[in-house]
Amino acid sequence: MLQKIAFAAAVAACVVTPAFAGPSGYHLVRTVSLPGDGFWDYLGFDNANRHLFVTHGMHVMVLDADTQAIAGDIPDTARVHGVAVADDLGRGFTSDGGDNTVTAFDLKTLKTIARYPTGTGPDSIAYEPVTHRVFTFNGGSKDATALDGATGAVVGTIPLGGRPETAVVDGLGNVFADIESTSEIVKIDAQTLKVAARWKLAPCESPSGLAMDTAHGILFAGCDNKMMAVIDASNGKVLATPAIGDGVDADRFDPGTGYAFASMGEGTLTVVHEGSPHKFSVVENVATQKGARTMEVDPKTHTVFLVTADRTPTPPTPDNPHPRPTITPGTFRLLVYAR
Repeated sequence: MLQKIAFAAAVAACVVTPAFAGPSGYHLVRTVSLPGDGFWDYLGFDNANRHLFVTHGMHVMVLDADTQAIAGDIPDTARVHGVAVADDLGRGFTSDGGDNTVTAFDLKTLKTIARYPTGTGPDSIAYEPVTHRVFTFNGGSKDATALDGATGAVVGTIPLGGRPETAVVDGLGNVFADIESTSEIVKIDAQTLKVAARWKLAPCESPSGLAMDTAHGILFAGCDNKMMAVIDASNGKVLATPAIGDGVDADRFDPGTGYAFASMGEGTLTVVHEGSPHKFSVVENVATQKGARTMEVDPKTHTVFLVTADRTPTPPTPDNPHPRPTITPGTFRLLVYAR
């Protein structure tokens, strides 16, 4: 309880930031200071319990989606990357790259239930509701681990032929993942645990983020060469390649607005509108802040959440000529964009 109170006090210092709304209507409405100085990766969302998950080094911060106050914390998730939500099981799952595990937790109490083994370097994580299986996509071992969502038992390992990044599900028993090192998308049958299809994404290079319009069977992949590949999920055909900014790491789709989003480390949020039939156009490049490369979208309010922090360069050494910069203490923050 004391930990939660301390977190709540730290998050209370927020700035309401009025800004001009462009064609998409999205503009920065609030900046919330968050505690801690570690690096972060994916954000996650639990609409049923109105929780926003912020992965942050060795733990996951849990925010109230409506107030952005700290609602809890999931500790001991070593170098955590992603969060998957299984509302039908009442469980959430984190991919912990530091010790090659999945942490299962209760969605309501946020208490840890158990930890389960994965392949090497689990990064993205997805829950497939037809089979009730959890899939981690392992950058080190270049494969996916499939676990029973109820028991945590490993039910299979799927070789992927390259380094995977983000994964999404279609609600029909299929899992899609982009393979960054080969510029491909793979389609996995969640029941048979086989790669059902593999598609080249040219001209897209090194896809990172991935989102899906499940109603229309459309995938949106953020590519390293400043484009969003829009893909027909039935056959892998690249339908369009709208331009985005530099340093993409996340993509999301909001079925309520028909907007697909790409968040870039350069400090922009590209908003693409999906028209009918199969028309995709850039609505706006919304200015965010440098380093705001991962995001989540609230399907109820259509709010977009991003996180970032200031960075301090680290001097190179003979053993590490290109060191990662360090987080400037006290600068980790949540950016809230609304229409």
